[in-house]
Amino acid sequence: MAVPQRRFPRRVSLTDIARACGVAPSTVSRAMSNPGRVSVQMYERITRKAVEMGYSSAMLPIDSEGRARGTIGLVLPNLTNPFVFDLLRGSQAQCQAAGFLQLLISTEDSAHVEQEWLKELSRTVDGIVIAAPRSDDAVLTTISYAVPLVVINREVPEISSLIIDTASASVQALNYLVSLGHRRIAYVRGPETSWTDRARWNALSAAAEHSEAELLPIGSFHPSLAAGGAAADAVALSGVSAALFFNDTLAIGAMVRFRQRGIDIPGDISVVGCDDIFGAATADPPLTTITASGDRAGRAATELLIGRFTSKAPAPRVDHVSAHLTVRDSTGPARV
Repeated sequence: MAVPQRRFPRRVSLTDIARACGVAPSTVSRAMSNPGRVSVQMYERITRKAVEMGYSSAMLPIDSEGRARGTIGLVLPNLTNPFVFDLLRGSQAQCQAAGFLQLLISTEDSAHVEQEWLKELSRTVDGIVIAAPRSDDAVLTTISYAVPLVVINREVPEISSLIIDTASASVQALNYLVSLGHRRIAYVRGPETSWTDRARWNALSAAAEHSEAELLPIGSFHPSLAAGGAAADAVALSGVSAALFFNDTLAIGAMVRFRQRGIDIPGDISVVGCDDIFGAATADPPLTTITASGDRAGRAATELLIGRFTSKAPAPRVDHVSAHLTVRDSTGPARV
């Protein structure tokens, strides 16, 4: 698993300082980003050691044109979801604008593969953007001590992240279906390890408690066209009149299966996807879906990471990209 080496000598990391001080990396992180959370004695001890070791936060050398240059790793869960290509395009554009080389990694939805790559990248690249990580918070936090890290669609304490607000848009979709008379609605769930799926389910569950509809969770599915067929069979057996799917690929795969079973869309069942991928508007029928700009999200997350290179002690923050419901022909009134 060979990765191009950093263009610049390895910087002293928070983990290095923590090891030299005999404290946890999280203590060093707090001292650097929010000194009030540690004692004065601890702060002075840590900052003194940081200066001795030549710690310079995430500052990068500047080229002759005044642009920071280095390598940024973009870690994606897979390359099968068209929405991922929008993220890639936006991130790549931001890297090029700032003069960075981008290294692309696909983990094929494997937490093990993801962790191995993160360890490798933390020793080689200057920063990492990771989308929809499968690893737990402790793994991501450890990596963030070694290299600047920004997470897309996951909130992790003390790590900056970019959240696409599909949870709120999912509630908008639920309310829309209720307004069409649907009273038994399914939410077809994504991978069990998906933070985004949990966030949407929590938002939908809370909204359903205050609506006239019954919300039914169905399965845990890999977000693919093939899995959409299996999801369609489960939805058909549930007796719902409408279904919200984790993403468009699942929804489109389900619509193919519904047609094979002679189930009319939207006459027998209304279908809502998420992501508004290329092809959603030309599906049969055109798919009602949650629209968010993957390009914008990729740019924003990469900009957030690059911004860390200009700060000695950047405080972690959570930025948001909005999402909204786009209504097409795959949804209609519930049959009385």
